[in-house]
Amino acid sequence: MFKKPTRLFFRIMIFKRMPLKKGFYLKKDKAHPKSNKSIRIRAVVSEAIIRNLKNSKNRSSRLPGILLENLEENHIQICGMQTLKRKIIKAAYIATHKKSVKQKIIKPSLGVKGLSFIRLSVFYSILLLFSLEGANANCQGKFVNPLTDICWSCLFPMTIGGANVSGGGFEDTPNPSGFMCMCPRPPLNLPTPGVPISFWEPARLVDVTRTPYCLINMGGIQLAGSGKMQGRGSVTDKNHAGGLKRSFYQVHWYVYPVIYWLELLTDFACLERASFDVAYLTELDPLWNDEETGFILNPEAILFGNPVAQGACAADCGLASIGFPNDALFWCGGCQGSLYPFSGTISAHVGGVQASLLAVQRMMAKLHRELLLHGYMGKEGQCQKYPMPIIKKTQYKTQMVYPIPSTARGGCHPLGRSEALWASGREFPYQGEDFGYLIWRKRSCCLL
Repeated sequence: MFKKPTRLFFRIMIFKRMPLKKGFYLKKDKAHPKSNKSIRIRAVVSEAIIRNLKNSKNRSSRLPGILLENLEENHIQICGMQTLKRKIIKAAYIATHKKSVKQKIIKPSLGVKGLSFIRLSVFYSILLLFSLEGANANCQGKFVNPLTDICWSCLFPMTIGGANVSGGGFEDTPNPSGFMCMCPRPPLNLPTPGVPISFWEPARLVDVTRTPYCLINMGGIQLAGSGKMQGRGSVTDKNHAGGLKRSFYQVHWYVYPVIYWLELLTDFACLERASFDVAYLTELDPLWNDEETGFILNPEAILFGNPVAQGACAADCGLASIGFPNDALFWCGGCQGSLYPFSGTISAHVGGVQASLLAVQRMMAKLHRELLLHGYMGKEGQCQKYPMPIIKKTQYKTQMVYPIPSTARGGCHPLGRSEALWASGREFPYQGEDFGYLIWRKRSCCLL
């Protein structure tokens, strides 16, 4: 008497279409009615599908449980008892791997391999997308074209010997009077007479960006990867109710003596004879990124953090909007806000233009405090530059060169002047969220 497993195997292999006892019945294979290979191939396929379904984490969401039960029942009908599974699968593997032109080999793992390939493709595509976004998408900019992006009318007013040569209808600071000036001249440093001259000189470029090491005015060059670096800028709400916003910007300071490069005024001793230089990066300055650490540089900020001192900035805003700001209110940034603390955090962010202008003013005030910027205007600056630890706001004007240059007549503005009349349309998503400015500096010198 045969045992049940042996008898079942005998009936499957020899009498493959005879009904079995205990409810088991082998269905006819319509594709290959007289071939043992169809049963073996179906065994391999069903075994692979059941194994993949059991190991899948998303089985409930991709295939219902009823399908798994039907597959298991069909597998039992094909394979018989569990003790004969390995023999049948082995026989099916040998049969399906014989070289035959008419027979199509079925590979149960093809779907799994295809799914794995799709998952890997999607994963690497997303990884590439984020890497490109971190490297290039956040850094936008362009090179400053000296012919088209600079408002050359901002050179004026210009005075020679106390006389206004060309006013141009622009505002100007008081100039030294008289037809003659005296300055020491090398090599003996004896007082030598000269002619006083005053004009506005384009001297510096400034980047205001939220992406660390992104050189806006140098064509959007990324000096280093910024994905995991500290000090990334942002614009966020102070509270969830949608009130005031705060922002953080990095600032880059360039030496940019464009008049000397272009030789617009040849043999002019009053021009700064320097080469282009990336002079300052706030990413490398811990005082710019931390207000508490920056308190070392500007301890007097505690005196101006009150409503009375900040209320005086309203008067400074009004004066700057009709002319020049008041140098006595050195803690005020005019209509943009407070110059203190000397950091990149803008506590009252109204717009990108307003916040970037305030960041530029804070940067200049910080460089003056560090004695990296000097005074050039007035009688003190006729012979040489002099230290200026507290900024004189009347010495500077700003002109936007990125994203939309202010090249119209009078495109440069004194520090603290309201941006409401000219900033419309100069901030927009993607390429218009970072800013570049050209700094115009008042220069008074004695032409020997």
